[in-house]
Amino acid sequence: MSLPHDPTPPSAERAVRALERAVRAAAGQAHEPIVVAHAGDLQALPAGVVRGALDQILVAASPEDGLDCLLEGGVLSVVLPEVDALVGFGDGEWRHKDVWKHTKQVVAQAVPRIEVRWGALLHDIGKVKTRTIGPDGEVHFFAHAEVGARMFDKLQRRLPLFEGEESLREAIRFLILHHLRAAQYDASWTESAVRRFAKEIGPFLEDLLCLSRADITTKRPEKKRRGLRQIDELAERVRKVQEEDAKLPPLPKGLGTAIADRFAIPPSPALGLIMRALMSAVDSGEVPERQPADVYLDFLAEHAERFGLPK
Repeated sequence: MSLPHDPTPPSAERAVRALERAVRAAAGQAHEPIVVAHAGDLQALPAGVVRGALDQILVAASPEDGLDCLLEGGVLSVVLPEVDALVGFGDGEWRHKDVWKHTKQVVAQAVPRIEVRWGALLHDIGKVKTRTIGPDGEVHFFAHAEVGARMFDKLQRRLPLFEGEESLREAIRFLILHHLRAAQYDASWTESAVRRFAKEIGPFLEDLLCLSRADITTKRPEKKRRGLRQIDELAERVRKVQEEDAKLPPLPKGLGTAIADRFAIPPSPALGLIMRALMSAVDSGEVPERQPADVYLDFLAEHAERFGLPK
C-alpha cells in the first residue's frame, strides 16, 4: 500500500484503534476520545484491513458518523484524499451545497449494499476538479462523472482496495460514471429510448436506480417527491418494456434467416453484426419496432452501404 511519507514512528496499533473507533461510531455506539492515525500508521496495515474497516463503516446504520470519525482521526486524508477534498467544498460558497455533507447524506440514504454505498461515497469526487462559475454566477460541474471515474482508477492504482474483486470494482466505477443518467429521464422518452437506456445500463440497473434515489438530498419535500416519482416512473417503464420484449421481441422471428436469403449472406459473425446494428436503428427510432420482416429488409436495402450489404 503506497501512502504519503510521514516522519512519525509508525504504529499499526494506533491505526487499528482509529479505524475501530470509526467502525463503532458507524454502528451507533458511544463516541470515544479521538485517535489520530498518521500516514505511517496506516502504511503499516495491509490494504485488506483498511478496506474491511471501510466496508463495515459504509454498510452500518450510521455511516455518516463513521465517516466523520475517519475525518477527525486523520484517516480520510491519507486513505481517501479524493473524498477528503470534498470537506468544506461548497458550504454556501458560490451558491452550491457542501459536497461533503451531501455525500454523507447520500451514503446514509443508499441501500446498504456494498457496491451502492461505495458508489455513493465516491460519486461526486470529480466535482472538485470540474467546478466552473458562469457569468451569471451559476455553478457547473461539467463532466464530473467522467472525471470521477478516472479518479477512481487512479485511486485503485495508488491503493489497491479492490484487488482481486474485478466485478465489485467494475460496479463501483460504473455507478460513478453513470450516476446522473436516471435523473436525466423525463416522460417524453419513447419506448425505444427507455429500452436503449436499460440496455446501456445492463446488469447495473437496480444499483443505479438505488443510487439515483439516494442522490436526492434536497430539503424541499415536493422537489424530493418529484425526483423520486421520476425515478420510479423510469423503473416501471423499463419493467414494462422488458416484459413486452419477452412476449414479443422488437424484431420478428426468423429475420436473420430472411436477411441471409435476401442478401446472400452465409451464416457468419457478420450476420450477427448486421442484426445488432439493425436493433440499434430500432432503439434509436429510425425504424419502427415489431413490423413484418419486409419492412426491415427494405430498410437494409435502402441503407445497404451503411450495413455493409450488397446493393
